[in-house]
Amino acid sequence: MNAYVAPGSVKPPGALPHPLARHRGTLAILLIVALAHLGAWWALNRPVAMPDFRGQVNGLAFAPYQRGQSAEGDNWPTPDQIEGDLRRVAPVTRHIRTYAAHGGLERIPEIAWNSGLDLRITLGSWLDRRLDRNAAEVRRLVQVARESRNVERVLVGNEAVLRGDLTPAQMVGYLEQVRRQVRQPVSTAEPWHVWVDHPELGHAVDFITIHLLPYWEGLPVEDALRFIMEKYDQVQAMFPGKPIVIGEVGWPSDGRDIGAARATRVNQALFLRRFFNIAEQRGLDYFVMEAFDQPWKVSFEGRAAGHWGMYDLDRAPKWPLAGPVQETPTWLSWALGASFAAFLATFFFLSRRPDIRWQGKLMLAGIGQGFVALVTCVMLAMSETYLSWSASAVWGVLVAGQMLLLALLLSDGFELAETVWGRVSKRRWPALPAPDGMRLPKVSIHLPICNEPPEMVRQTLDALAELDYPDFEVLVVDNNTADPALWEPVAEHCARLGAKFRFFHLGKWPGFKAGALNFAFRETAPDAEVIGVLDSDYMVRPDWLRRMVPFFNRPEVGFTQSPQDYRDGGESFFKRLMFWEYAGFFKAGMVTRNERNAIIQHGTMTLIRRSAMASAAPDGKFWAEWCICEDSELGLRLMRQGWEAVYVPDSMGRGVMPDDFAAYRKQRHRWAFGAMQIVKGHWRALFNPLDRSLSQGQRFHFVMGWMPWFGDALGLAFVVGGFLWSLGLIFAPVRTEFPILLFMLPSLGLFAFKLVQLWLLYAARVPCGPLDRLAAALGGLALTHTIGKAVWQGLFKRRAHFARTPKMKDAPALVQGLLTAREEAVFLVLLWSAAVGVEVVHRHGTWEAVLWTVILLVQSVPYLAAVSMALLAAMPARKPVLSGVPGAVPATSSAGQVVARTEG
Repeated sequence: MNAYVAPGSVKPPGALPHPLARHRGTLAILLIVALAHLGAWWALNRPVAMPDFRGQVNGLAFAPYQRGQSAEGDNWPTPDQIEGDLRRVAPVTRHIRTYAAHGGLERIPEIAWNSGLDLRITLGSWLDRRLDRNAAEVRRLVQVARESRNVERVLVGNEAVLRGDLTPAQMVGYLEQVRRQVRQPVSTAEPWHVWVDHPELGHAVDFITIHLLPYWEGLPVEDALRFIMEKYDQVQAMFPGKPIVIGEVGWPSDGRDIGAARATRVNQALFLRRFFNIAEQRGLDYFVMEAFDQPWKVSFEGRAAGHWGMYDLDRAPKWPLAGPVQETPTWLSWALGASFAAFLATFFFLSRRPDIRWQGKLMLAGIGQGFVALVTCVMLAMSETYLSWSASAVWGVLVAGQMLLLALLLSDGFELAETVWGRVSKRRWPALPAPDGMRLPKVSIHLPICNEPPEMVRQTLDALAELDYPDFEVLVVDNNTADPALWEPVAEHCARLGAKFRFFHLGKWPGFKAGALNFAFRETAPDAEVIGVLDSDYMVRPDWLRRMVPFFNRPEVGFTQSPQDYRDGGESFFKRLMFWEYAGFFKAGMVTRNERNAIIQHGTMTLIRRSAMASAAPDGKFWAEWCICEDSELGLRLMRQGWEAVYVPDSMGRGVMPDDFAAYRKQRHRWAFGAMQIVKGHWRALFNPLDRSLSQGQRFHFVMGWMPWFGDALGLAFVVGGFLWSLGLIFAPVRTEFPILLFMLPSLGLFAFKLVQLWLLYAARVPCGPLDRLAAALGGLALTHTIGKAVWQGLFKRRAHFARTPKMKDAPALVQGLLTAREEAVFLVLLWSAAVGVEVVHRHGTWEAVLWTVILLVQSVPYLAAVSMALLAAMPARKPVLSGVPGAVPATSSAGQVVARTEG
């Protein structure tokens, strides 16, 4: 990017200022915001005081699965791994509970005894619907219990009745079978409510083993102890005289919210340390759920199932039994990294524009620090989540999407800052008429047409005939028009206008518009030095050439560009809306791009130095016939050759806009598809830092200027993915969790920022009122789906597909509109249905549920905008809408009666 030097600075003789001296104000603001960012991390990670526990944990649920191992596969812990885990828990407790009598876990008593560890074991077994397997499990359970001196109790099955694998009667049968064969007390393990609902189980056991896990009940951690003691006392009252063992009690350190229950490291420590003290006071017999994290359970119990351990998967303790606890003990390193990365990213932008006022610098610094903080939190969550290779790939894609959003947000924020708060402009020139006596080179104006209404083309030619310029010619090239009634009147009109106007009818001709323009270039008068290109619907001002051609007196100028402007913005509310949606790019975006010689050339109201075109087309193809945006491709090619561009935001001519939503959408589809063709055709210049054919500023504007369209493509993928995910949340709510909150917030933040950005940019640069700003936003949103589709198609296809316009032109307006936007209407209905389904199933029980519903509704906004636009376009205009639209003409004038197929 070009560096900006504030005017008025004076260097003392011989002084060599420090390179950062002129950035002192920028650095001060960035440092203040970075410190505020660090302060937020500090405030959110203050140590939490809670009761200490100085005693010994009564018991731990013991499952020695290591990383990559699972009870659902054949990869079981080895004896050495089991012994290592037994030695880790021995200093903490004297009692452990196991869950299976197969896969080598039945050897846990033997390994503990042979290792000399003073551990008393409650031996467990796993029973399910497979009766033959259950029989073998019971035989091993009985054998180990009878052979082991350190087995103090026996558990027949774990939550088998809860899962519905066994009936209470079947479980009673197994219990009686085992009780007859072992000396130890026998029980089965079930949640508290199973014992309440099936008291017959209580009469068949020697002791009651209940599971008390208030997290699954959706209770806040503050009410959890009250709840478990109430249920403990309730079960004890039902079975007086029978010992009660709490087989599982605990709280996960990570996972989705369930009601008011939040799974965090602090909440896990708070719950268990409070419970340990109460259990010690009351003499409770319990096993903590559990010793080590077990991520293999996530696939069928959700994310929280992998985070119940007092130790993580790598056998590191998550928190101490005494002293304060931090949610993220390593927060400082993450915070410093995030703050420094945001500082550098923001300084990268602001160092290019030290002239930006402090408000703009503060805004961009806040955006950078805030969004980088969110991305850092996502990466922090990744580091604390046990991910399979497939899950890691999914998270990687999501993080890449977040980085794309970050780049988009910073570039948009920078554009907003320099547009609204920038103080210095280097490349703005008034387009003054050429003074008398100035040499004015000959201009050849090329007008490609195809199936255009003759009356519209005649108006364009009449305006050209009124040009106040001494030496020009007009070449009208008609290609691929089969109906003579369309092209012959144009040919006759050219003949009437005189020798300056030449008409060519090519019939069937390759290359579409680019092919016609290549033909015109070869037919250009030999003495013409400047080529002008005009769309067939544009009526130019008489002084267009006299004001723009003088810029070519500067030998470095390769082409000039005037904005696209329109004369039919007053015909209907639909066209008024389009008028202001177009205006934003030409009044703000192009002006900003011009500051770094990085404008987008568009195929009307452009003038090109003939020698520049020749130098950029060694193969003789002056216009790229492989690209449907041949105008933009040529502009980029000229810049790569080192030519400068001049953009003057003054309106020099006006055309007509698409007449319906289908044409409006088709036009934007062509622009987005063509942009992807250009990206593929010039990828080295755009992305290879070793390629110097573009300046940094040019590369920045071309890449980041198209980045919002990549964002629309990513948004379309997220819409499809969000809908499919919602189906899981609706039809499989237990197995499907809500996406992590940190992935939801950035997309909502970007959506809100884009609306604020449009509002501020329009307020600063586009002369329209608040309602027209909202209308422009509606128009832009309505094209989101179309642009997203075009990007995906452009990335993977070589040629664009032009969808035919829906028929039924005589149908009612409502039907016409819905047919025009039928694809968007389908997406709208699907997203709204998904939002209703999630709300019905989850009943806004958690913030995740509420936020996901909001995201579905926000994702539906562009589709609602598209349907609304289509309906507006289908409505007949009842009266002219002229107020506040520059250049608007009444709908009853001849210009307003033109029905054009615009390709601009």
